[in-house]
Amino acid sequence: MPVILTAILVFVLVALAVFAVVSLLDERSAQARLIKERLANERKAPERAIEEELALLRDEQLSQIPALDTLLRRSSRVTDIQKMLTQGGMSLRAGNFLALSALTGVLATVAAYVLTKRIEIAWVALLVGFLLPYSYASFRRNQRFEKFEELFPEAIDTLARAVRAGHAFTTALEIITNEVAEPVSGEFRQLYEEQKFGMPVRDALINLTERVPLVDVKFFVTAVMLQRETGGNLAEILDNLSYVIRERFKIQRQVRVYTAQGRLTMGLLMGMPPIIVTVMLVLNPAFIRPLFSDPIGHTLLVAGIILQTIGYFVIRKIIRIQV
Repeated sequence: MPVILTAILVFVLVALAVFAVVSLLDERSAQARLIKERLANERKAPERAIEEELALLRDEQLSQIPALDTLLRRSSRVTDIQKMLTQGGMSLRAGNFLALSALTGVLATVAAYVLTKRIEIAWVALLVGFLLPYSYASFRRNQRFEKFEELFPEAIDTLARAVRAGHAFTTALEIITNEVAEPVSGEFRQLYEEQKFGMPVRDALINLTERVPLVDVKFFVTAVMLQRETGGNLAEILDNLSYVIRERFKIQRQVRVYTAQGRLTMGLLMGMPPIIVTVMLVLNPAFIRPLFSDPIGHTLLVAGIILQTIGYFVIRKIIRIQV
């Protein structure tokens, strides 16, 4: 088995080396092609109608290697990964992220096989190692959204004060970028820059909801768009919206207090079985080894994992209350 693993690793390394050489050779031609396309678009600009709305384009590469970037753009899942990385505030391209996931998967597989000499455990380690960077990126994304939710009412209050003082809505957006901390300032800075460089305010607001898909942000965008279309006192609307968001925070904190016991139960039920198995493998391996070597033990393991997974989703469904 080590010979097979060595052969697979050699094959992967040689394939990556060949792909890297070909990509570097193709990089110069890709850059020249990109320049030609931009010049062609500039020449066609006078031919456009005056009333035509031009969207603000952003060149977001999924990889610095042109060939790999072209390949990754064909997959919508890779695009979703790049979106998740951006929402998590991680300056990492999707191509590098996938390479990092593959590297952690290979390292986890080699370490598990060296320690246990069991191929099935090595396969499990491959899956866990590959998903570990994704779990971290998802955790960073959730953390950033939680911080955004905490600072968002302050940004709305700042916007309302600026509008009440006589500033235009677009100018008030710039004030938020200087007064409120990250990540709110970064998102509003991008919103301000998009409308500043020619994108309609409506489209820029819709892009904000795509970058930060939170309920509070959707409320804000809907209120601003309706006010711009139908009129009304924007400062008063923003004050009411800020009050509603803060009241939602109070209810959410109360819900977290009421569901604390359920979350603790879920953590104990999910953490105790692997901890007990690990402790038994260290203290008394002969007692727990039949669970992994005997066919009946395999059946019990599969049944236990299935039941534990069902219990996790049931408890998660109970304690997740939408406000």
